[in-house]
Amino acid sequence: MRHKNLGRKLGIRGDHRKAQRMNMLTALILEGRVVTTLAKAKEYCCHADKIITLAKVKTLHRIRQAASQLNNDRTLVKRLFDEVAPRFADRAGGYSRVLHLAKPRVGDSAPRAILEWVGESERRVKLAEEQAALAAEKATKGKKKKKADEPVPAAEATAETKDKAKPAKS
Repeated sequence: MRHKNLGRKLGIRGDHRKAQRMNMLTALILEGRVVTTLAKAKEYCCHADKIITLAKVKTLHRIRQAASQLNNDRTLVKRLFDEVAPRFADRAGGYSRVLHLAKPRVGDSAPRAILEWVGESERRVKLAEEQAALAAEKATKGKKKKKADEPVPAAEATAETKDKAKPAKS
């Protein structure tokens, strides 16, 4: 009997589970969301919440604790403490969520889910709107520049042709 043994085994050995947890947290910190199986999403949701709780207070001890869970990747730990955790500064808990997907995985019909940070969907929509606005602004600027192109004044054109007409001294 598994009394007081928490967590799912996911059908893999312990060292593989640890590596999978590191990879899942890495992808979640970098991308903001991960599409995976439902069992993995439920298991690693609590680990994601714990690492955010750890990163909310920036001390050397907590940085080292987070680094040990993230395979000692300095850039990843820096991003966790400087970009991801400050988004949840006023939130008491529940930093990640699991969204069930309707279609199962093609190969083995395993139920799929999205593991993402709370507010990630709104942030992605906002970023997409900003990128669309920038693209529209660039498109309008490009059109204005084409209209603003004027021919070179005659005085400058004659000076350029005189320089080209001079024979090279040998």
